[in-house]
Amino acid sequence: MLPRGGRPNTSVFPMSHSLPKLHNAMWPGLVGKGDGPGQEPPISLEHMLDLTAAANVNGQKFEGIDYFLFLPHTNPEASDDELKKIADLIASKGFAVGSLVAPVWPGTVGDSSMGDDAQQEKFLSAVKMACRIAGIFNKHGVRKYGVIRIDSAEFGVNKWRENAPANTARIVDTFKKAARIAKDHGERLAAEGEICWAGMHSWKDMLDVLEGVGMPEALGFQADLAHTYLYTLGYNAPEHALLQPGYSDAEFWAAYEKMTDKLRPWTIDFHVAQNDGEVHGAGSHDKTGKHCPADDPNGKLDIVKCSGYWLKDAAKRGVQHICWDGCMFPNAKLEQPQTWNAILQKMVEVRDAHGW
Repeated sequence: MLPRGGRPNTSVFPMSHSLPKLHNAMWPGLVGKGDGPGQEPPISLEHMLDLTAAANVNGQKFEGIDYFLFLPHTNPEASDDELKKIADLIASKGFAVGSLVAPVWPGTVGDSSMGDDAQQEKFLSAVKMACRIAGIFNKHGVRKYGVIRIDSAEFGVNKWRENAPANTARIVDTFKKAARIAKDHGERLAAEGEICWAGMHSWKDMLDVLEGVGMPEALGFQADLAHTYLYTLGYNAPEHALLQPGYSDAEFWAAYEKMTDKLRPWTIDFHVAQNDGEVHGAGSHDKTGKHCPADDPNGKLDIVKCSGYWLKDAAKRGVQHICWDGCMFPNAKLEQPQTWNAILQKMVEVRDAHGW
């Protein structure tokens, strides 16, 4: 097991940094929630905002939120006035809006990026909707930085494996068209690296997509500590594993450096998170990297040290904030103030160590 290192002595990091801004994600109140058998109910946007606003570590608060553009938090087809009211609500809690998540999945607005022409058009429609909402938030003033996150919108890798080269080429084609849409709106897209998304389920396949699109000014990578940890282990892609069971600390850091050296130049959005080496799924969301509490005793990652591999030269890539992702935490965990204070403490440590 990789030693987590515990809480660093703050005297090691005496400088006070204003960037990156510290954000919390709103989608843990939605992803994996619902009204199906065994599912927990969603948590409203306003309650998620209030839980986030209550966190406080020695006077430091969360400074913003990253936002999921789908019901019940947001109707992606909402009117301008409805969206302005949402912006007012977020601003009233003292938050900026950073990155937005486009509703690209089947069953929402979008559809699979490796599907037929009709499916591709639905995917692109979701990106257009996200760009429209971003523009309204930008004009309002609540949003001044951040990206729009996408993924392949194809759960699991089995269908992709039926014809991997052709399916990757189709994803690349869809992403190129989406990137042009974003660029025309003055936005950038970030493709989420996560083992459940076909064609993006390993560090090598993700790199193939990014290089295939070849538009770094308009499409980059969104790295999440919990998900990218599993990249090194080759979950869903054993042929690209960088580590074998029983690896040593030295082997871990060598593998982690190899992965981050490949993906960091593309990284324009970053999620701080913890993982215990397991995969997890809830509701309609397929199994992916399990997000753990910041202080989880089974966490495999030294969060602060791992973050440094991704945040090196981040300012030059336009990164202005980082976000915590606690996707699929149980509602009871989300309701506990200590959950958020522990998260915020770790976010502060990351900024103290690697900020600017």
